[in-house]
Amino acid sequence: MVDGKAIPMNHFTQEIMEKVVSGVAESLRGVDPQWKKMVVEVERDDPRD
Repeated sequence: MVDGKAIPMNHFTQEIMEKVVSGVAESLRGVDPQWKKMVVEVERDDPRD
């Protein structure tokens, strides 16, 4: 979701997003590689118009 709006993604895009986010998170100390659910939230400090 971006600003509360669901963004449609095809299967390829969903798979790429899953692998990128999972890879980054799993590289962090303390993250169990057998995790079940992950929530990622990003806020911009200086939103662009």
